[in-house]
Amino acid sequence: MSIADHKTEFHELPVIDFKPELGIENPTAQVYRLAFDYDKEIDVKEILETFLKDPRAASVPALIIGQWRDSYENSPEYLLRLLIEQRDKLPKLKALFVGDITFDENEISWIIQTDYAPLLNAFPLLETLGVRGSNELKFSQLRHYSLKTLIIESGGLPSEIIKCVINAKLPALEHLELWLGDADYGFDGSLKTIKPLLEMGHFPKLRYLGLRDSEMADEIAIEIADAPFLKQLEILDLSMGTLTDKGAQALLEGYGRLKKLDLHHHYLSRTMIEKLERLGIEVDVSEQQEEDEDERYVAVAE
Repeated sequence: MSIADHKTEFHELPVIDFKPELGIENPTAQVYRLAFDYDKEIDVKEILETFLKDPRAASVPALIIGQWRDSYENSPEYLLRLLIEQRDKLPKLKALFVGDITFDENEISWIIQTDYAPLLNAFPLLETLGVRGSNELKFSQLRHYSLKTLIIESGGLPSEIIKCVINAKLPALEHLELWLGDADYGFDGSLKTIKPLLEMGHFPKLRYLGLRDSEMADEIAIEIADAPFLKQLEILDLSMGTLTDKGAQALLEGYGRLKKLDLHHHYLSRTMIEKLERLGIEVDVSEQQEEDEDERYVAVAE
C-alpha cells in the first residue's frame, strides 16, 4: 500500500492548494499547500517566492510543502533555505510539513530529504514539524525548546534517525510519531534501537507516542506494556503495522493510563478485537488484515 491522497487537514485546519493568481485569501482559516505545478511546469520555489511576497503571509500559522521538482533525486534544501532567508515574512508560523507527496508523484521510499537543524534553529517558535521521506534525512544536534509535535513519515526509517530523535533535546515535545517501515525500504533497526525511547526522562511532556507502520509491532507492544514510561502516555499508536494477538495480549494486560489505543491495520483475531473493544478506553481496531501465505505487511513501505 502507498499514500494515495494529499493531506486534507493539518494543524487542526483544512488544507487547500495555493493558487498564485488568487494569493492568500484567508491565512488563519486554512492551511496552504505549495507544490510543483505540472500544468505550467512551475517549480514550487517560484510558487513559494510568490507566497512570501504576499503581506498576508505574516498571519499564516501553518504551511505544507508538497512535491518539488524531481524529488526522487533532489532534496528540499533549497526550499528550506528560502524559508530561512525570509523567515521574517512568516512571524506567526507554528506548523510546517514538508513532503506531502503521493505515490503517483513519487514513492515515499524514493523521496530525498535533507538536514532540518538549520530550519529549526531559524524558527525557534515552531511547534509542529512533519516530514515525509527519509533518504538523506538528518536532524543534526536536534535541539528545540518550543517543538511540541514531531512527525517523521517513512517507508523504512534508518536507525540513525531514530537515535538522533532519542538523543534530542525537546523539552516541550508532546506528540512523537515515527513511521518505522519495512527493512526492504530502509529500516535497519531492532527492538534494541527502540528501547531507549521507552525510558523515563527523555520527553517528560510526551502524551502521544506513535511507533507506526512497523513490522516489529508485536515486539514493541510487549516492550511498551511492561515499561513504566507507558504511565505518562494518553495515546499509544501502533497502527499501520503487523500487530498480532501476541502483541495485543501484552497491551491487554498492561495498557497503563491510556485514553486511546490506535491499532488500525492489524492482524488480530476476531476474539482479540472483541477483548480490546471491552477495555473501556477508545480503541481503533479497524482495517483487519488477512495474512498472505503467512506473510504480513506494513501499510506503507515502497
